[in-house]
Parts: sequence; C-alpha cells; structure tokens
Amino acid sequence: MSLLDTGSTRGTIEPVSNSRMPHPRWRVPLVGDVLGRTPRTPLQDSMRLARELGPVYERKLFRRRFVIVSDAEMAAELAEERRFGKHVLPGVAKLRDLAGDGLFTAYNEEPNWRKAHDILRPAFTQQAMRGYHPHMLAVARELLARWDARDRVEVTPDMTRLTLETIGRTGFGYSFDSFQRERPHPFVSAMFATLRHAQRNLLRPPLVGDLLFRKADRRYDVDRAYMASVVDEVIRARVASGDQRTDDLLGLMLNTAHADGSGPLDEVNIRNQVITFLVAGHETTSGALSFALYYLARNPEVLARAQAEVDAEWGAGGEPDPSFEQVAKLRYVRRVFDEALRLWPTAPAFARQAKVDTVLGGRLPLRAGEWVLLLIPMLHRDPVWGQDVERFDPDRFLPERVKARPAHVFKPWGTGERACIGRQFALHEAILVLGLLLHRYDFAADPDYALRVQELLTLKPEGFSLTLSARRHTGAARGGKLGVNSSS
Repeated sequence: MSLLDTGSTRGTIEPVSNSRMPHPRWRVPLVGDVLGRTPRTPLQDSMRLARELGPVYERKLFRRRFVIVSDAEMAAELAEERRFGKHVLPGVAKLRDLAGDGLFTAYNEEPNWRKAHDILRPAFTQQAMRGYHPHMLAVARELLARWDARDRVEVTPDMTRLTLETIGRTGFGYSFDSFQRERPHPFVSAMFATLRHAQRNLLRPPLVGDLLFRKADRRYDVDRAYMASVVDEVIRARVASGDQRTDDLLGLMLNTAHADGSGPLDEVNIRNQVITFLVAGHETTSGALSFALYYLARNPEVLARAQAEVDAEWGAGGEPDPSFEQVAKLRYVRRVFDEALRLWPTAPAFARQAKVDTVLGGRLPLRAGEWVLLLIPMLHRDPVWGQDVERFDPDRFLPERVKARPAHVFKPWGTGERACIGRQFALHEAILVLGLLLHRYDFAADPDYALRVQELLTLKPEGFSLTLSARRHTGAARGGKLGVNSSS
C-alpha cells in the first residue's frame, strides 16, 4: 500500500469562508481553533469534531482555514476529475524539501509528476507483481523466523521491518537487513522524525515559529540529509553494478526514456521518487497490517474463519508455499483487510481543489482554486455503511453489499489520477503476509490493551503486541517459544 493517494495543485486561495459554517466553540482571535486540540492527534480531533458538528465544518489555525467534509455525496462529487484535482495539503507540502516533486508531493502542473507516473506504471502491472511475489514471500518468511523465536511480539515495529525490507528488495534490489537488526534501521528513525516534524509544523505560529522551531528544524535537516544519503547509496550501488534491467522501480527510472522523447527521469527526481516509495511504500502498509492483526486478535470468530479459509486454499498442514494466484483466493482475508482499512485508513485524508467555480453537494460554493479536505475515517462511518459502523464486520465487503452501496464511499487509496499507484502491490503483500501468519499462529492481544492510534500523517496502532502460539497443524512446539522452522 502506499501514501500516494492525495491530490493537489499549488493553490494560494484558501477554502471558502462562510459565517454560517459550523466550527468549534471558543475560537480564539488570531490563533483560531486551538482549544481542545491535541498536537499528537489532529486527525482524531477532527473525527471528534465531525461527530459534534456534522459532515461539513470549518477549522482555523492561525492564518489557515480548513473546510473539512466527510459526506458521501460530496465524496462522490470530489472524485469527478473534470471539476476537482489534487491539492497538496500543508502537512504534505512541508515534506517537499525531502521528496521534492516525487509522486506524492508533486504539484499537478509539475512535468515530472506525469513523466514519472508514465514511466513507473509498468512496475505495477500483474506481470510485474508476479516477479515481486518470490521476494515478498522470502521477506515474509524472515518475519516468520523472527516470530517463531518469540512468545510475544511487538506488532507495529515488526510490520515496519517487513514492509521496508519488501519495498527495498522488490523496488530497488537493496536490503536494509531489517531482520538482522534488533533496533529499526536508522532510515526508519529518521523517517519517523521527519513525519513528526511535518505534522507539528501545522501548529507553527507565524513570525515567532521560526525561532521556536529552530532546534527542531536543525534536527529535521540532519534527518533529511541522512535519508538522502541512504537513497544515494541505493542508486549508486545499482549504477555501479552496470545493471540495465527494467524489471523494478529503480531500473525503470534509470533506464527508461519517456515516450515523448524527453529521456529518462533526471537524477534529482529519481532520488525524490526513491525517497517517496521508501516512505510511502512501507509506512501505510505496515500500519494497515497492524490494524488488521489487532482486529483479528480481538474477534476470535473472525480469526477462526480466516484461518479456515487459509487452510482450505493453501493446505491445512506443513509449510505453505503459496503461488501468486493462490494469494488472490483468500477472499475473506481480503475482506478482513478492507474492513480494517475502513475503520482506520492509514492515509486518512486527502484534499481536492476546484478546477472551476462550482457548488459542492448543492450547498458549499467553491471558486476555482479553493479546496476542501476529505476526512476518510468519517466518510467510512457514514450511515450508508449500515448500522453500528464502529463494529468490525468483514462481511460489509461481500460483493452484494459493496454493489448496494453508493460509489466512492470507500477511499483508503485516494481518488482519481493521483490515487495510490502502488495499490495492487500493497494488497498482494498484505494478503500474502496475513495468510502466512494466519496459517502458522494462533494469537491473542493483551485483554487490557485499549487501541491507541499513533499519528504521523499516517496512522498505526501504538504499543500493540500479540501473544503467539503455534497452530497444531504446523507441527511446531507449543507452550513456549515456537522454535525456528528451517524452511522459513
């Protein structure tokens, strides 16, 4: 899965002001709607306000105004490419000095966005996915070996190891040695810090902000330089090898000329794209896998049903060696993953900017250049999803129920031409990994654990661990450490 799912042009016009628009109480002159705001959980604050104020409301933070919507009808209209395009949100724009005109942070009018998108599209075809499958399986088995040696595992850090290693090997032919390290790779630590910095920048006050954030800015510059150095090493290693292949992301960027005759991507943009994929190509997928495992552990009947499907499709005993085609047969596991994404879409918002003067939802006038923020977790809790929208129910994604719902009410991958280019990559990786874990383990969460959602522009469970035991059919030891299976 990927972060490449928000939309944007470089507009300077703020969203429309409407004195009748709902907004938080106790608005403070000059600083705006800061009372009751928690710097670490701006997304969850916005969800709370949507419950209080409704599916359309306004927030002000210093000189910025945000119009936030989660209405299903409006979401459908925002998907219309003739009326709306991507808008780069302020938090995302703060990452442009890290990822420049990479796919996620590029403005619509920047030529490298279209050029890179065209060159990279072959990397996400079904044929390309077949080539990635063995590498995904190899990395997943390294995760199994790590978990076999433990009774209890910290889920989110290990999912981060898994997805970073997967995108590194499949996309760039580069290993981060993620499972040979007890601590995360320094790239992950630097990425964590840069995403946190970008989020906190949203609260930077005008004028005095540069002074207050001076130390944090210097730390950000160090982290940004380190991430760039890692990417430069990845690129140098490929160039030095003389490898001219075009069967992965890096090979396509280095060795493919655009059809318009403009040649390959330039060196700076290749670095921007590699950073984009290393961050976006693993951060959201690791969070989505962690949420899926949380809900499986909390719902024993769902866990048993998912395990039964894996056993039926991949065999009930031994060590499965699923083919590319067998992954797609795990339809219930896919519904589990989709339902986890419904409740906690790990890229939780995107902005859409009006291309023309228009009226959104018949009640919100927008001039060309004005934009609104779509709050995806609340769209995914719209009444069109039925009763008890907070309940985890994978059968919401039965084909007949999907067809009965309006279009554009499920948006974890964004919308339009700027939607997630790596969607199929993320889905194949996630379902493969969930299938292997379900086949191998019974797991339970700490009954005293209450879900805590960490926000770093993306979402993931914080402090979530699982207690593991081998399923009987695996033949592994029970009652203690599982023991490393040599075939893993």
